[in-house]
Amino acid sequence: MKTGFGIVGTGMISKFHALAIKDIPNARLVGCSDMKPERAAAFGKEEGCKGYESLDAMLADPEIQVVTICTPSGAHVEPAVAAAKAGKHVLVEKPLEITLERCDRIINACKEAGVYLGAILPSRFSPANLALKNAIDSGRFGKLTLGDTYVKWWRTQEYYDSGAWRGTWELDGGGSYMNQAIHNVDLLYWFMGDVDQVCGLTSTIAHERIAVEDVGTAIVKFKNGALGTLEATTSAWPGLLKKTEIHGTQGSAIVEQDDVLMWEFANAVGDDAQVKEKFAKKAGTTGGASDPKAIAYTGHKLQFEDFVEAVQKGRPPAIDGLQGRKSVEIILAIYESSWTGKRVQLPLKADPKRPA
Repeated sequence: MKTGFGIVGTGMISKFHALAIKDIPNARLVGCSDMKPERAAAFGKEEGCKGYESLDAMLADPEIQVVTICTPSGAHVEPAVAAAKAGKHVLVEKPLEITLERCDRIINACKEAGVYLGAILPSRFSPANLALKNAIDSGRFGKLTLGDTYVKWWRTQEYYDSGAWRGTWELDGGGSYMNQAIHNVDLLYWFMGDVDQVCGLTSTIAHERIAVEDVGTAIVKFKNGALGTLEATTSAWPGLLKKTEIHGTQGSAIVEQDDVLMWEFANAVGDDAQVKEKFAKKAGTTGGASDPKAIAYTGHKLQFEDFVEAVQKGRPPAIDGLQGRKSVEIILAIYESSWTGKRVQLPLKADPKRPA
């Protein structure tokens, strides 16, 4: 049996959702909806699916079991809650939402409706990142000491001007952290464990007509005592590949995009040579370092496959709403630290208030 999907929002990222869904044998793209029905009709014609006149019409279709949310970041909660109330499982593009209160509304709606909720963070499904996670969990690094991640990308002014929502607090929810680096924020806490406190600085330097940050740096302390840095920018021309470094008393590893640059341990095992060879530096996707359309849909496909299996087998998805909420919370803590000039303790007691 094929699981039917409906897509809400037909902007750029929706095309990657459609590609992923249509590449999964036991899934099918049933239809789409958009605030502008003519856009849904055009997307439906292009992707070979129904273009519904409204979200309500799409949610009423019994052929759809899963709804994916591709609206702007600060417009996720309304369609996600509506989908849950209609009995549909919900898969939300990153970030889950732009405030903790809005994240919680989605999480609670799905819990009350008894449907699965997934937060789309496909970098976790990268084979290199999975190998790194397995090495950490098996204790190969000894005591973790440092975890650093860097997203030094480039976005033109035209990118921000391409949509009225881009670069706004109201709908983008933030800049280089919330929109671009959230994948690596998620990876870092997945690798290192929960964050205890952050100290961050953000600024808007290279772009005009945006309210959010285009550069930021943060120091983090994890609950296990390890420290780390988290850098994010859309102002580093020509755009570098994203990179994560994990260090411990018994090993160090560096992953750049999907390639392993360093894989060294005090106690070598037979698989180490295989990891180095399999994930050796090679020419591949730039991962959106300078072009937001230059991303592969492989990670989306792998996460969608997991979600389809979760729905069909009745087990929780690999990345649920609570996990998606954590990366949002870390980013909001960085913003609060930058706004107040103070170190911020996690978990946050409430959403930070942005200065007027």
